[in-house]
Amino acid sequence: MADPRIYGGDDPDRRQEPGRRLYNPYQDLQIPYRNLYDLPTSPEFLFQEESVAQRRSWGENLTYYTGIGYLTGAVAGASLGLHRALRAAEPGDTPKIRVNRILNSSGQDGRRIGNRLGVLGLLYAGMESGMVAARDTDDWINSVTAGLGTGALFKAANGPRSAAVAGAIGGLMVGAAVAGKQALKRYVPI
Repeated sequence: MADPRIYGGDDPDRRQEPGRRLYNPYQDLQIPYRNLYDLPTSPEFLFQEESVAQRRSWGENLTYYTGIGYLTGAVAGASLGLHRALRAAEPGDTPKIRVNRILNSSGQDGRRIGNRLGVLGLLYAGMESGMVAARDTDDWINSVTAGLGTGALFKAANGPRSAAVAGAIGGLMVGAAVAGKQALKRYVPI
């Protein structure tokens, strides 16, 4: 093994000899490397009024919640359909019939559950954005009220009792999500 003193190893207590300096290969180049590597950490905005807003616009909110709802529902429904198709397989089925059953069941359940959760996301985003516009503030009350209204409106066709129960469930779920988010922000250092 080579002697680390020859190659200038990373020994912290190594002393520099008097009259010698460490070689910096970039000292004579006039390259603004600090501008390339010391990038700002704050987001850049095209318009000044965008930097004032601390939340998504109503259109972005609508797209986000609807898309997340549909995607989550489609994945959950496809996995549920896969499970049901595998359970319904019979011993005499050919592989082609099994694959057909899995694809049909996964597609059908994925569409059904995805559409339901997408509609829930659409209703929730619309109500929450409406509450923010009406109250001119963005806090937890808007979220819980939107959850109550979403549950009630989604089950309104089944009667007032079903709408009230669904509204209470929606409000409780959103309240738990808001409380969990606040606890996560407070106790988990990220």
